[in-house]
Amino acid sequence: MPGQWHTQTPEAVLRQLNTASGGLESIEAQRRISQFGENRIPDSRKQTLFSMFIRQFADVMILVLLAAAVISGVVGDVEDTLAILCIVLINALIGASQQYRAEKAVAALREMSAPDAQVHRDSRLQTLAAVLLVPGDIVELEAGNQIPADLRLISAEQLEVDESALTGESHTVSKDVDALTDDNAPIGDRINMAYKSTLVTKGKARGVVVDTGLNTQVGQIAALLQAHKEAKTPLQVRLASFGRYLALAVIGICALVFVAGLLQGQPILLMFLTAVSLAVAAIPEALPAVVTISLALGAHKLIRQNALVRNLPAVETLGSVTYICTDKTGTLTLNKMTAERIVSLEGEGADMGFMAPALRSACGTILALNNDMSERNGELTGEPTEQALYDLAVDNGFEKEELSRIYPRIKSLTFDSIRKMMTTVHRDDTGYLALVKGAPEVVIPRCNQAAVGEGEQLFSRLFTNKQAVLDQVDQLARDGYRVLALARKRVAGELRPENEDSLEENLTFIALVVLVDPPRDEAPAAVRDCHTAGITPVMITGDHPATAHAIARRLGISTEQDKAITGAELASISDERLLETVRDIRVYARVSPEQKLRIVKALQHQGEFVAMTGDGVNDAPAIKHANIGIAMGMKGTDVARGAADMVLLDDNFSTIVNAVRAGRRIFDNIRKFISYTMSSNSGEIWTLFLAPFLGLPIPLLPIHILWINIVTDGLPGLAYTAEPADSNVMERKPRAPDESIFAHGMWQHIIWVGLLIGGLSIGSQAWAIAKGAEYWQTVVFTVLTLSQLFHALAVRSESVSLFTQGLFSNRAMLLAVGLTILLQLAVIYVPLLNNIFHTKPIPLSDLIVCFAISSIVLWAVEIEKWLIRRKWIYGEVKIDVSHLSVRP
Repeated sequence: MPGQWHTQTPEAVLRQLNTASGGLESIEAQRRISQFGENRIPDSRKQTLFSMFIRQFADVMILVLLAAAVISGVVGDVEDTLAILCIVLINALIGASQQYRAEKAVAALREMSAPDAQVHRDSRLQTLAAVLLVPGDIVELEAGNQIPADLRLISAEQLEVDESALTGESHTVSKDVDALTDDNAPIGDRINMAYKSTLVTKGKARGVVVDTGLNTQVGQIAALLQAHKEAKTPLQVRLASFGRYLALAVIGICALVFVAGLLQGQPILLMFLTAVSLAVAAIPEALPAVVTISLALGAHKLIRQNALVRNLPAVETLGSVTYICTDKTGTLTLNKMTAERIVSLEGEGADMGFMAPALRSACGTILALNNDMSERNGELTGEPTEQALYDLAVDNGFEKEELSRIYPRIKSLTFDSIRKMMTTVHRDDTGYLALVKGAPEVVIPRCNQAAVGEGEQLFSRLFTNKQAVLDQVDQLARDGYRVLALARKRVAGELRPENEDSLEENLTFIALVVLVDPPRDEAPAAVRDCHTAGITPVMITGDHPATAHAIARRLGISTEQDKAITGAELASISDERLLETVRDIRVYARVSPEQKLRIVKALQHQGEFVAMTGDGVNDAPAIKHANIGIAMGMKGTDVARGAADMVLLDDNFSTIVNAVRAGRRIFDNIRKFISYTMSSNSGEIWTLFLAPFLGLPIPLLPIHILWINIVTDGLPGLAYTAEPADSNVMERKPRAPDESIFAHGMWQHIIWVGLLIGGLSIGSQAWAIAKGAEYWQTVVFTVLTLSQLFHALAVRSESVSLFTQGLFSNRAMLLAVGLTILLQLAVIYVPLLNNIFHTKPIPLSDLIVCFAISSIVLWAVEIEKWLIRRKWIYGEVKIDVSHLSVRP
């Protein structure tokens, strides 16, 4: 839309956008979406399904195979050429569909992690997806929000914005609403504008949307932002590198097979097709893509467990977590604060009935007015602590709306993790009244008087027994309660900005409010699971140390002998001392967000792999620096969520543990797929490589090799994504994130199983060779296929017996194996397919022998697992995770 928005007054902007103070009507908003489009920046990197299909033919070996097949057809073998082309086409369709599924899953994750916005629509404040914003919408902003569109501010209260994502300037910008005079003011100087993708770090504001999508400032540089390639996960990088080396080795072996066939007198074109087909089947060029599919689909399934993964490497490395540093409130506890009792110098009680009327009035006024509960769509919304204090006020007859008319709020000093208190300033008949609530150890030292009531009169006396009150707070905290102190101050005369610092000095103590926030029922079991899995849970909270320690003991995080260290104590110790003790500390109390970062760095320096939770703006550095950053989905800010690898949709600690369990399962299943695929490919290579050197003909035709590659790598391979976790998945130590995917005996397994499959195939060739070429080729073809299917069943677990797991515990695998067997039987017994695949029906007795020979792979792997369970082979690897991060 036209206009130099920053040079116009708020009223002029609203008129130009035809927007009322209550926002747009839904019908008008829908019309504007049709006119301006959704508030999103299109992803230029998005591929169509057709382009994904075409990219399947970009591999050099596929192109060589197609060329060789065409040449073969020209020479005269048209049926074989058509069959090979069909198989390659099917393979491309499977590859494209898998990539499309992965892209869809990743896109869905991005959509779910997109920010919401608080919007005035139909004269009501609503939460809408930011993509639905249109020019003219009125949006509310507060600290922690990511600004959802380009806004012209129409009101602002202590608003500061981090515009580094747009301007590159690291300092925050203070915002105002007044119109500017310079039409050509640079973006960074337009202090009455708030731009899409920048972050609110402080204060509150209201703004009207002036531009959306590609019309925003960040949208206009979208091409630059989208120029970078999608980052690969560490595992993808390692597998791609491994694949390149393996490809060279496979091509070398294929060359030897080609030469050996020629020396046996085989036709040169047939041997060339055979060698190229073997290379296509054996080179695991799809492994990185399979990893993406597994991670993306695994991340999508994690959403059902209330964990939204924003960064795919986090799925890969969840199983490496050794420390979980977690908030207390709402994560380990229910975040359902209840005011259990109130304490003053006059006594204590469940309500204010014990107080003299004057003290009762002072206390109720603070509870009602120093409170940010607000009405939204007919319902009260706000923080749980605010809700508890508001309910206490209402239950004792103090209504916020009525009191606000008598004592209108003119200013507020917001609560933050450093100040640990909140102050509101109200006008009354004699001047101003400052109402204060906060942590007792912060508020009480600022009080020089304490209030007592006598009838309708409130008297103040010297606060001489501060220490006794603080001792009482300590005892309540040791019992697991949270305590807030209430105080006030009368301010005579005019309220000047230079006098604001004194508003929270020389206060009059009113009372203590005792709150309780019960632990979540599932938290103790989740903590026990952590200990069993070799993970150390650590509580980091802004609460009183005694409260934190009491809750930690109740949950099993700490013991009676453990000490809770405070933020003040943490600030006083050196980095060297912290490194010595950081592994022994289980509870951090009254800790600032900046100190969270110091804790993360200390643990990482000691070789730990750290998950860190957070919800506030200032938590973002610690979340980002942690190996796995975790943000709260319900009470977290956009800034915290934007810095995180994972968002807890239910803010529940047990969800972190469930995500770790799921992450271990996903990584295990990737290992199983790789073990299965590489062993199968190894078996094919050994079969074709050894036969000529043992005086036997080349045992398989090119079409056989390509068919095996499709049916055995395809359906059974995908079925591993549905494999449930091993029963002992949370009884193992965390895995080092830089640990080779082939660790713990996988290399040895791939080599010996490949040799076994090759040996069984060549043995079956020797057994059937007297019955004619098509017959023995059918036998080898069948044994090689069935051996791989038995292996697919055998490696569903690396240590647990298949018969303990149960055949039906992964129905997808059973269905995949059953369907593949039916396809193989069709190739053997359907006459039309006999002609295409050059196979010959074999008697039932010989088919049973083929099944028996192939099943040897299953029994051999069962013996291997028996030895693993007794720890006689593949010993445990020592873990060192120093200075590692999930971010590539």
